Amino acid sequence: MTIDGPGGAGKTTTTRDLHHQLTRRGYAVHTTTEPSRAQLGEIARHGTDTYSGHALACLVAADRYHHLATEIRPQLAAGRIVLCDRYVASSYGLQRMDGVPIAFIEAINTAAETPDLAVILTADPEVTARRIDRRGAHSRFEAGVTTSQAEAELYTDTTRRLTERGYPILAIDTAKNTTSQVNDLIIRRVVQLAATPTDESPTA
Repeated sequence: MTIDGPGGAGKTTTTRDLHHQLTRRGYAVHTTTEPSRAQLGEIARHGTDTYSGHALACLVAADRYHHLATEIRPQLAAGRIVLCDRYVASSYGLQRMDGVPIAFIEAINTAAETPDLAVILTADPEVTARRIDRRGAHSRFEAGVTTSQAEAELYTDTTRRLTERGYPILAIDTAKNTTSQVNDLIIRRVVQLAATPTDESPTA
């Protein structure tokens, strides 16, 4: 399962809460993030002031494929639910904010597996901008209400594009739902997926 959304939408908090709640329900859960904590991911995560545009997009995609091969797939093969804080949807948003054409982003991410559930958290840009102001910006992509507005618009388009690609999207407005309600909506879907027989191994 992947969790994406604009900065300030609540991705990290939601991922952490879901890990605790699913674990308490008896599920084996592995939580991870993108960019990953591997060397390549750390370069992408902390290098947004050094790298930009196509170069950063390629760094993020390269880390994603390494992340899938060395962490996500092995955890899934071990029977664990994988919660990934950011995935392809974030590239569709952030890399376009960085001036990269959508066709290029789609091309370099085309071999990344489709998750079993792709959660996209949303919120009014003024709300996310206030949240970012309180906690502090994580990168140059979080620079006030203007960037929050641009990111929100891109995520609306991203939701449409990924839905057309067959992504099982669950979009939730975190400004209109309490933290508990957000978690309940996601857990309900996870429980449904876990109870559905399949001949294929889950992706994330």
